[in-house]
Amino acid sequence: MVLNPYLTFNNECREAFEFYRSVFGGEFMNISTFREAPEDLGVDEEDLDRIMHVSLPIGSNVLMGSDTCSSFGPPRVPGNNFSLCFETGDRSHADEIFAKLSNGGKVIMPMGDVFWGSYYGKCTDKFGITWDIMACHTQE
Repeated sequence: MVLNPYLTFNNECREAFEFYRSVFGGEFMNISTFREAPEDLGVDEEDLDRIMHVSLPIGSNVLMGSDTCSSFGPPRVPGNNFSLCFETGDRSHADEIFAKLSNGGKVIMPMGDVFWGSYYGKCTDKFGITWDIMACHTQE
């Protein structure tokens, strides 16, 4: 199990992560734009070159981030521009954690298989904290 911070920006993700890389060193594990996503994701043309996902290892943790897209809702603002990403290798464990965190909160995206090969869901808990729950290399 892993718990990592996930930062969201309004078209400043690349600049922010280049800055974080200059501070902490290292190389990106992944950096991709919305242009690389499946067309049925529904990303507007003006958002295609925004960062869809970036990962920067820092010590034994990974700082992750992305830009927002106009087609996905209102822009994030400082104070709600982060989430916590919980990763496990077990779908049933991901489902259990998701159910507990979303109880009394709000399901943003129910748990399900996603195009990048993971089992994923997003919710906001009853305290207003947003969680990304992911099972990678899953077991049934």
